[in-house]
Amino acid sequence: MKYDKHIFICANQKAEGKKCCGEAKGMELVEKFREVLKARGLQTSVRAQRAGCLDACSFGPSMVIYPEGTYYGNVSIDDVERIVEQHVLNNQIVEELELKF
Repeated sequence: MKYDKHIFICANQKAEGKKCCGEAKGMELVEKFREVLKARGLQTSVRAQRAGCLDACSFGPSMVIYPEGTYYGNVSIDDVERIVEQHVLNNQIVEELELKF
């Protein structure tokens, strides 16, 4: 596998009036993850990218980290550093943000 971890952040856009992650700062999260990963020298081992709908619209902004397949919801810009530190670097789920389906 090329990356140790792969972060998919929903940046989907839906028709006006329907809740979706893109409208709830999805692309801002993508850019913040990239910024934090680069600052920590992780850009070659961890990839953060936009994704289409993750079917977690009511919990948006949502994201998933592979290879674990851990979904997070209601993620804010302020959560990015903690997710990188706790999950990406230390393999510990950020429990209060985890979505359990």
